[in-house]
Amino acid sequence: MTSRLKLLTTSSLAATLLIAAVPAHAAGVAAGTSITNNVTVDFQVSGVNQTQRNASDTFVVDRVINLTVAEVGNVTTNVVPGQTGAAVAFTLTNTSNEVLDFALTATQLASGTAAHGGTDIFDVTTFGIFFDTNTNGVYNAGTDLAATFVDELAADAAVTLFLVGSVPIGQTNGQVAGVILTATAREGGVAAAQGAAITQTTGANTAAKDTVFADTAGVSDAARNGAHADDDDFTVVTATLGVTKSSRVISDPVNNLTNPKMIPGAVIEYCIAIANTGGAAATSIVINDPVPAQLGFVSSSILLNGTTTGATCNSDGVAGGTYSAPTVSGTIASIAAGTTRTLVFRATVN
Repeated sequence: MTSRLKLLTTSSLAATLLIAAVPAHAAGVAAGTSITNNVTVDFQVSGVNQTQRNASDTFVVDRVINLTVAEVGNVTTNVVPGQTGAAVAFTLTNTSNEVLDFALTATQLASGTAAHGGTDIFDVTTFGIFFDTNTNGVYNAGTDLAATFVDELAADAAVTLFLVGSVPIGQTNGQVAGVILTATAREGGVAAAQGAAITQTTGANTAAKDTVFADTAGVSDAARNGAHADDDDFTVVTATLGVTKSSRVISDPVNNLTNPKMIPGAVIEYCIAIANTGGAAATSIVINDPVPAQLGFVSSSILLNGTTTGATCNSDGVAGGTYSAPTVSGTIASIAAGTTRTLVFRATVN
């Protein structure tokens, strides 16, 4: 049977999507199937064959409701501050013995431990559920469409769903956002419309098609409730930059290089050190430093991308940068996590 997903679009027209079946798991005989068993009895009286006796029994296969929602990959998804369209993937599998709809709910942890051990700190924004429209297993903005429920999912079929959000720009390295996807079984109903809620049959077995919930407990729901949930999380991996600025006197017109002092005419060397203590490289670092009016910039003295030894700046950078009075500027292409790079320049005391 064709399986479809109810899609949220800018219009009210429902979109129909094909869902590929996967190999059978444990659905078994379809619910509502009538199974008839016939028996015949032959016998004789005084050696003479008598009329055969026949009997039959028919029962209806009851409906077992079972499903799983499972995170894809079992690892956190690394994101950066300001990222849009960050996505985690889940697989929803219908292991019931009937075609069903599944209502979908996306929630975010308010606090506590997230799926992969981190502490939930923040929420993503513009949060929603999307269907893997092109079945490539990767969220594609503009192609994968928003969903509120899965429509007409065949027994032993599965779909990939994404929880998608944007990461606030102010988040810092190592912060975690936990998310949960819950699916709840609904009657198959008609195509392109979410079916009604399902109630488990109570009491003794009836002659009609009864319903049994067989789902296991999810991360946020109980066993045998016709629903299942799993969680995942986003972890911020970003650069964390610290900037320090220091100066040292190189020479003065009286003492020259021997114990120079910061007197008029002295040459001062400034060092701007940028340390990345985060978990990812910082790129396109632009430095602007206005030179105070009491100083005069020393032409061609800018060195970029140098290193430090302890708290001391080394003069091992590469000549570059620009000076447009009164500002010294320079760009460092990248500062890897755990490293420090510098901009060094010189000026004279007026």
